[in-house]
Amino acid sequence: MSLNRSFAVSDSDILQDIKIQNHIDEVGLKLLNANKIDRRIVFVYDKKDKKIKGEPSLTKRQVVVYKEVVNHISDDNEIAAMLSSEICKATEAHSGPLNGIVSSVQVKFAPKKYEIFFDKKSVDLLVKAGYNPLALITFINKSYPQKRSDKISTHNLTSKRLANIYEYIYFQYPYFLANNEYINNDSYQNFLLNSFDNRKKLEMKIYKNSKERIKYE
Repeated sequence: MSLNRSFAVSDSDILQDIKIQNHIDEVGLKLLNANKIDRRIVFVYDKKDKKIKGEPSLTKRQVVVYKEVVNHISDDNEIAAMLSSEICKATEAHSGPLNGIVSSVQVKFAPKKYEIFFDKKSVDLLVKAGYNPLALITFINKSYPQKRSDKISTHNLTSKRLANIYEYIYFQYPYFLANNEYINNDSYQNFLLNSFDNRKKLEMKIYKNSKERIKYE
């Protein structure tokens, strides 16, 4: 009985999967070690295009990277950007009393607040490991579509996430904006095009030397 060719896996496919897995491991471990994260986290490449509804993406500190996500990645900085976000979720979900249950509940009941927190923490992790934090902007800009509204959603509008990341980098790591390696990157240029109003709000905050939190749109 012959195997249906549509289900056959070639040697080149296997080798490519191994190459992707090894690369993810390399970047992921560099992030963990550089940031002295003393929690064991395993990185798993899954060839499924995306997570099946109801399937957990994080189980026992296991970060699952789906093919659909990998397709949006252009360089090592963006691999690190994607992994840093998942590492933040993993460390938060397994910290605190009762093996992280309290923290997990807090995240569940304030998802938008913690989404911004994780984004900023991701920037810190990237810089500490020697990666360019602007890659978090290009990765998210390519990977997360903009919804019409976030009023009834558990997630912030992508534009709000990007604006908060940009502001955080501006104040905490201005070197990367002054020496912007992504200035000619198409995804970064698209971010600049679509963030004009939000960046004008930041400009006004800087001009007024204000500490007030900006309500990004």
